[in-house]
Amino acid sequence: MPEQEVLVTHPLIDNDRPERMTELYQHPFASSSLERNQQRLQAIETLIQAGDGANAKLNADAIRPAELSSEQRAQLSLLYAQILLSFGEAEQAIESLALIQSQQLSPDNQIKYFQSQAFAYSLTGNLLDSAKSRIQLHPLITSPEEREKNQAAILEALRLLPDTALQTHQTDTLAGWMALANVLKYINQPDFDAQINQWRTTFPGHPADLGFLYRPQDTPENTPLQAKAMALLLPESGTFAQAGKAIRAGFMAAFNHADNASKPTIRFYDTQKSAPQALYELAVADGAQLIIGPLDKEHIQSLADTVTFSVPVLALNHIPGLQRNKLYQFSLSPLDDADQIAHKASADGHRKALLLIPENAQGKRVTNYLTEDWQDLGGTVLETQSYNPKETDFSAPIQKLLNLDESEQRYTKILALIPNLKYTPRRRRDADAVLLSAYSAEARSINPQLQFYQAGDLPVYAMPNVYTGQANASLDSDLNKITFCDTPWLFPKVYQGELGMDALKETWKQFPSAYFRLIAMGIDAYNLTARLDDLETNSYSGATGNLSLTVDRRIERELICAKFIDGQPEVSGFIGGNYDVAMPPPEPSQSIKPVDHAVY
Repeated sequence: MPEQEVLVTHPLIDNDRPERMTELYQHPFASSSLERNQQRLQAIETLIQAGDGANAKLNADAIRPAELSSEQRAQLSLLYAQILLSFGEAEQAIESLALIQSQQLSPDNQIKYFQSQAFAYSLTGNLLDSAKSRIQLHPLITSPEEREKNQAAILEALRLLPDTALQTHQTDTLAGWMALANVLKYINQPDFDAQINQWRTTFPGHPADLGFLYRPQDTPENTPLQAKAMALLLPESGTFAQAGKAIRAGFMAAFNHADNASKPTIRFYDTQKSAPQALYELAVADGAQLIIGPLDKEHIQSLADTVTFSVPVLALNHIPGLQRNKLYQFSLSPLDDADQIAHKASADGHRKALLLIPENAQGKRVTNYLTEDWQDLGGTVLETQSYNPKETDFSAPIQKLLNLDESEQRYTKILALIPNLKYTPRRRRDADAVLLSAYSAEARSINPQLQFYQAGDLPVYAMPNVYTGQANASLDSDLNKITFCDTPWLFPKVYQGELGMDALKETWKQFPSAYFRLIAMGIDAYNLTARLDDLETNSYSGATGNLSLTVDRRIERELICAKFIDGQPEVSGFIGGNYDVAMPPPEPSQSIKPVDHAVY
């Protein structure tokens, strides 16, 4: 870690072991009280860098300020501020920093002081004061690379301010930064060079380095093969905390399995404690060359709306229609799930489908995806019925889907004319497949009811949520003959990586089965970090599927298909082939037959 990088919101993962910090207490105390206290302060700093804020605070509370020198008291206040920031207590951290006169600190601690101050202001939304702190930090940094990162953070913070806040008639250093941030908003305008020259004239000798304007800019096509430092933005509380934990588990399994020589530094940031743009700014300032996350769609949209990406972002969700330079989107999207099952049913020769979908918001989205994919393949959706997923009796929507209700209505009318007519209800015969979206518990009731209502010979193709992720022949016998396409990692011997389900049994046992696929997503998220630059031309066989990059930088998944036989999912393989081919003509047996006049 570079010498300046000391502010860590969560554990820093490298070759150091946090448990080594206890060794500081295992040596005889130094003879001098000042030296002894300095050792204790250094131990607290080690705990902070390891992400152990709770123990850092316990050790800080045990120190008696009266026994410290003035410089050590300032250092203790700085440590308290960093501990508070690790808990997300930005306002209290600012109060702790206000007790410090920066000139009392050593040069290294002055860097930490202004970094902490800038971060605290950023967390509270005070972008101007955050930029001011970084401006004071700037002359203290000696590394050209770190100065460039700090400059980018200054300009990014100022860029987010309203235009009126950047208007100034002053000529001091702050005014120069503000004027430059304002000029950079018009970088693509014809008179941009003239504006830059005017800025140079107005602010001669300003510390900003304009060399970045004339260096080739990184593009998604030349992203570094392996970032040396990464930031992982995930929630540690709230609605998506468990999902974030599962992704992190898979990510760290892949990290720990990687070759030590190529391991990057990983920093973790809690998206529940700070705004996405503030965390992005901090991660860049901390040296991240690639940012993974956030997970929440609202956070992704907010980040895209407020940040011009200087560092690539691999978002862990997908927002249709969202495109930004250096923004990649990777998710277990129902777009892929619907696309794959539609293609599987198409490849099996089916043309006319019935849709059975849950009656909720997700069901409506899946209906749109399946309908669009099926029609793009030249197929026809004959009818769509929704069911209440909270119920167990699905006979009403199934009868409507199969037109059995209409058959009964016709029979009632005819019976009034011909009382002795023998009636046998018949399902519709114009459909050749059912496309189903249902969790396994619902599907175990739906599938037998389809058979009861004479649709046992009608192939059923289901979205991947039909499978729990763990084979259970006794429970899943009710799913027999259902075909689905899902994450390769869930099937023994299908995923070719060394971190299959068998290898990570102790990891996935900590989670409900609904989160298994997210562990696989975490594995892929780490492994993709070295492949983003060529994923558009070279697909990657990942844990979540065969992965490729679309023109809008969404990572698309090709899934593995399987069919329930004797309660066990039997893998049939990837669909493969060209998805743009026309729908094959129906086989003779699938042709629509004239309706027998005696069948109602």
